[in-house]
Amino acid sequence: MNFDLLSTDGAARLGTLETPHGTVRTPAFMPVGTQAAMKGVHWHEVREAGADIVLSNTYHLMLRPGAERIGKLGGLHAFMGWSGPILTDSGGFQVMSLSDLRKVDEQAVTFRSHVDGATVVLSPERAVDIQRLLGSDIAMQLDECVALPAERADLARAMNLSLRWAERCKRAFEPDLPSGRALFAIVQGGDVPALRRESAQKLVEMDFQGYAIGGLAVGEPQETMLAMIEETAPLLPEDRPRYLMGVGTPDDLLKSVARGIDMFDCVLPTRNGRHGLAYTRFGPVNLKNARHQEDPRPLDPESPCRIAREVPRAYLHHLVRANETLGAMYLSIVNIAYFQTLMQGVRAAIAERRFADHASAVTAGWSAGDLPAL
Repeated sequence: MNFDLLSTDGAARLGTLETPHGTVRTPAFMPVGTQAAMKGVHWHEVREAGADIVLSNTYHLMLRPGAERIGKLGGLHAFMGWSGPILTDSGGFQVMSLSDLRKVDEQAVTFRSHVDGATVVLSPERAVDIQRLLGSDIAMQLDECVALPAERADLARAMNLSLRWAERCKRAFEPDLPSGRALFAIVQGGDVPALRRESAQKLVEMDFQGYAIGGLAVGEPQETMLAMIEETAPLLPEDRPRYLMGVGTPDDLLKSVARGIDMFDCVLPTRNGRHGLAYTRFGPVNLKNARHQEDPRPLDPESPCRIAREVPRAYLHHLVRANETLGAMYLSIVNIAYFQTLMQGVRAAIAERRFADHASAVTAGWSAGDLPAL
């Protein structure tokens, strides 16, 4: 894997990430296909929206249909019909957040499957092996993620355990390096600056292909998240990609790019689309609201997304209120396209060294609230 830093504008970075399955233009937003699928959206629609890379969920895939089965079927790319780059998480976050019955010790995390109740042991080595079977372009180390707020002692314990697990993941992954695949480390430390700095510095000494900032967007205010990015990002190598995990809203993306982040993922575009919310350059539009029921206007007549450009709001409102699957599909596609258009604008602005002005203009567009009335 090769990361080229092409240009900077303040702390904002423009780059390209070369993987075995293609080039990722950064800053990049990765749509999330949790179980090797986007709910109600075909992969060609994700590609047409402008996405270079997608994320799939290791935790869910290891439980169903199983990593060995996917490996026998040719790996995740062949299995789900996506030819571009794929990043897989390690499963650590889902284990901590979804499993009520879990035990964490030095060797592994043991938990009960939410699918069939079976006991599962996930070690750093097993996490790497699962991602090798999946055949993802970018794998993540196994870490322990602690929800905020939390006591400093708990954050320090989890951060140090994650450091030791990072070493074990790297040793297990080393034989795969010639294939062009990459392993990213995950900076932990909660909302304690000193712990974040210690984690980042020690992970950099281990020399990973990329670095993620984890343990954020887990309940803390945006100001705390941004402060932790400011503590962490300057300590990470300039020639390696920086990935902020699980983030986030359009405002989160702009403010994080301004602080040096290259990659993002979040379920918001599709989750909110399924609940009737559309993202537009005028701000979010709640299609459940009755004021849309006789509105013939599209969401945005200038959008590159055909659905946003052509489908009447009144029809979208009807689909949402009638719980028609097509409504969730349409709004998910609209939102995926919006996030990709947002990142395309960000990349162009960084290249032309006008990112701050561009971000301000985008934010001002949201405050406009809506299209002018007919």
